[in-house]
Amino acid sequence: MVTGTRYSSLIVYYFSGTGNARNVAAWLCAVAATKQMPCRMVNIADVDRRKIEAPDPDALVAFVSPVHGFNYPPIMVHVLYHFPKGRNDVLLLNTRAGMKIGNIVTPGLSGVTFYLASLFLLLKGYAITAWYPINLPSNWMSLHPALNRRTVDFLYAKYKPKVEALVARALEGGRNYKGLMEIVQDLAIAPIALGYYFVGRFFFAKSFYASRACDDCGVCIKGCPVQAIKEIDGRPFWTFSCESCMKCMSKCPKKAIETAHGFIGAQLVLFYAVLVGVLYTLVPAGAGIAHDTIAGFIAETLLMLGSLGILYYLLHRLLRIPVIERVIVFTSLTSYRFWGGRYRAPKS
Repeated sequence: MVTGTRYSSLIVYYFSGTGNARNVAAWLCAVAATKQMPCRMVNIADVDRRKIEAPDPDALVAFVSPVHGFNYPPIMVHVLYHFPKGRNDVLLLNTRAGMKIGNIVTPGLSGVTFYLASLFLLLKGYAITAWYPINLPSNWMSLHPALNRRTVDFLYAKYKPKVEALVARALEGGRNYKGLMEIVQDLAIAPIALGYYFVGRFFFAKSFYASRACDDCGVCIKGCPVQAIKEIDGRPFWTFSCESCMKCMSKCPKKAIETAHGFIGAQLVLFYAVLVGVLYTLVPAGAGIAHDTIAGFIAETLLMLGSLGILYYLLHRLLRIPVIERVIVFTSLTSYRFWGGRYRAPKS
């Protein structure tokens, strides 16, 4: 054991799109370094997530990840599900959509992140010693304008020392279950978290496209942590594997990657005004499929995702036509200056 701590080392497993979670992982290791404790950062996007080696039994283990749709992103859920059995103490941390009104921080929501992760790990023999949400800047540029630098710096200055204090206490055996204080609101939005995981994330995956500013440099394709972007006809194409981590949008040198708000709006109108009606017209009355049944929900979901995939592929082809490309860009909020550009986390 390292003098003054209960552990021999610290291992931090993290997933990060635009850098918030990576910075938190680095803060944890920096605190360990002040105690001359070895610390290893493991980017789960770079390892075989089904063959992770069991941690040293004397190590403190931490998982750090952003919140996607009120849950850990699928890549982190898969790691937790396949993580080997052990008896280690574990810190669970998430970075969530922090914002600011005046000097008041408006926190994000953790949803089912800690509950699901704890379930997996407790069944494998681990002891959870921290549930800690961190309100770092929201990077979801598809849904809101990018935060200004003053807000970003404010949130980092506020939460970095809190995280450092947390891990300093944790290395000495301290516990912190701050996340448990939000159990009421977390359970209230649990259905939304499940809906996002099984349906919503696929919908968002098909909202990205590259405008004519794209020069086919390949940065987005090479940098995607889940290999969800392919090159088709010399242009990046987002598959259903996309986790909307925003790394591609934030890293694009030409700021060519946009969110197709107009396309998504048109898809919703088409689906609810036309396709749902066609579905229930074609389905026999005695089939047991109705709008307010589970079977109806499943049928509608499959129809929505299927039609979205087809229309997105068609959109990808049509973007080669200048007039259509300009219309799509015109209806994309991310293309406008008032939306505030792109988000990049400060360097740790």
